[in-house]
Amino acid sequence: MSTTPTPTMLRALPSGDRERLMRFAREVSFPQGTRLFEEGARADRFWIIRSGRVELDMHVPGRRAAVIENLGHDELIGWSWLFTPHVWHLGAEATTPVRAYEFDAVAVRSMCQDDPALGNAVSQWVGQVLAHRLRASRTRLLDLYAPYGAGAGV
Repeated sequence: MSTTPTPTMLRALPSGDRERLMRFAREVSFPQGTRLFEEGARADRFWIIRSGRVELDMHVPGRRAAVIENLGHDELIGWSWLFTPHVWHLGAEATTPVRAYEFDAVAVRSMCQDDPALGNAVSQWVGQVLAHRLRASRTRLLDLYAPYGAGAGV
């Protein structure tokens, strides 16, 4: 939905930091239709997609959930794990079978706290993803609900 590519861990983190972070990864898979998380639930993990597609969606009162963005290979699923109060701001669902690396948020936050340089690199990466998602959310919601869509001088 956005033309700017989402910052991936591969592009955002130096190789040494990527290697350290990957020590916390475990391989998981989700069948199509699996809800990974719901808005408002505790954000205690995150994923990097190896294969498959995941939709991020937002609850809209009185309507179906609005799909904000579609994620694929190498993209981060979830940023809420990094920021207090560690509660999901969106929902996520596998739209195809998904293989991903799953990370325990508490362990990664602890590692980042112990190593401020790594913590800064991870925060910068996740912050870039967050900024990208906010732009995508705004554009998508304008497309869905504004009287003339996102391109109408809004």
